[in-house]
Amino acid sequence: MKLLSYLIAFCLLLVAMISRASSILLPMDETQNDHLKSYGIAFWVLKNGEEVQWLLNYRGGSFLAPYDKKTEDECKIRGVSYEVIADAKVAEIITLINDPSVNMDVVKLQKAPKIAVYSPQNKGPLEDAVVLVLKYAEIPFDLLYDEEVIKGDLSKYDWLHLHHEDFTGQYSKFSGGRGFGGGRAGGYGGGAGNFGGRSNPGGMSGGYSNGAFNGNTQEWYVEDKQTQEARAHSLGFAKVSKMKLAVAQKIRDFCGGGGFLFAMCSGADSFDIALAACNTDIVDAVYDGDPPDPKAQSKLDFSQTLAFQNFTVDVNPYSRQFSDIDVSRSRRVDREHDFFTLFDFSAKWDVVPSMLTQDHDRVIKGFKGLATAFDISKLKPGVTIMGELKTANEARYIHGEYGKGQWTFYGGHDPEDYQHSMNEPPTDLSLHPNSPGYRLILNNVLFPAAKKKKQKT
Repeated sequence: MKLLSYLIAFCLLLVAMISRASSILLPMDETQNDHLKSYGIAFWVLKNGEEVQWLLNYRGGSFLAPYDKKTEDECKIRGVSYEVIADAKVAEIITLINDPSVNMDVVKLQKAPKIAVYSPQNKGPLEDAVVLVLKYAEIPFDLLYDEEVIKGDLSKYDWLHLHHEDFTGQYSKFSGGRGFGGGRAGGYGGGAGNFGGRSNPGGMSGGYSNGAFNGNTQEWYVEDKQTQEARAHSLGFAKVSKMKLAVAQKIRDFCGGGGFLFAMCSGADSFDIALAACNTDIVDAVYDGDPPDPKAQSKLDFSQTLAFQNFTVDVNPYSRQFSDIDVSRSRRVDREHDFFTLFDFSAKWDVVPSMLTQDHDRVIKGFKGLATAFDISKLKPGVTIMGELKTANEARYIHGEYGKGQWTFYGGHDPEDYQHSMNEPPTDLSLHPNSPGYRLILNNVLFPAAKKKKQKT
């Protein structure tokens, strides 16, 4: 009887404790079992109509959500570490964060953004890092491509990622042997050339690193070129470059109207190059049948771009480079020293870059791509550098505003694959659940959910 009484008392105490446990904390410091899936939990809570509080700089940028048994169960299912905390503890955390002397802040996430990825349906053997992490974190998204963009479907979405794309219409200069191996110092082959490759629909290409490989002799390259040209003609464009320019302009308008744009690798530099070349032709005959404008450089209009200015385009189809925005050709950084450092922003004053740099590690290991790193001297005034390798004068992670919207560009192909080969399988993120580099991508995915705060002056 005494034992029964103790059991009843214990159960009542447990019920009382649970009733006072009003919140679930997803810690994002080193105690978190799966950082990447934690973003998926935060997105899931938003999709279910609840708010999430993003605790900037508190334990690595933790998330706080109202307690719900379903949320707790979802954390268990996905293997996400969590803590059930009572009102008193929540009040203690908020008091700490609101202290003017600490570099922390609270941002309310209110509504799950509608996510789209600009990408062909068939991407070939090289998977996009953003698609990989969205799938791993179980964050829903839609694929759209040129037809949908031209049709105006971007208005249905809040956030858009640009798949590895050549917006200049030069098929990543693969005919000249550029590609992911491409022989381009700093590219996937890093100039050493240890793999061959293939092009993929949408301009994502891979190549032999010695530069001698001619994509025009390959059936897949011919097929890709024909597909792109047929698509351009069906949409009313004489050239692929003209179609890609129109697509880039539509995407820029999406950003200017209040959308959130995110791009990695060649999706970043080729985007601005195409916009700047709106009044000229930078594409050689090997790609579109006629030579480039001999005065192309003088006709570039940098007022059309988002991030870059005063760059020099490379119209040589065999140079393996679009322009001097990307520093891959000139950089002399070995793998052991290839990393970049995130800036420490004031969470209470610089809320946006603080959100975008939340991480449990401030030093991020480098990784290569078609566009590995951006020359700081080519950045427009007002562009915020969020991650850089200062000794090499290169920016790896940048942000800015355009009209009512905002954009983020991130150099490199895959944060957990330093030098990807076409013959390698896609990165298995279950082996990298705490990747600091991939966290930067997911910061951008949740960013549009934030309640807009008045700018501090």
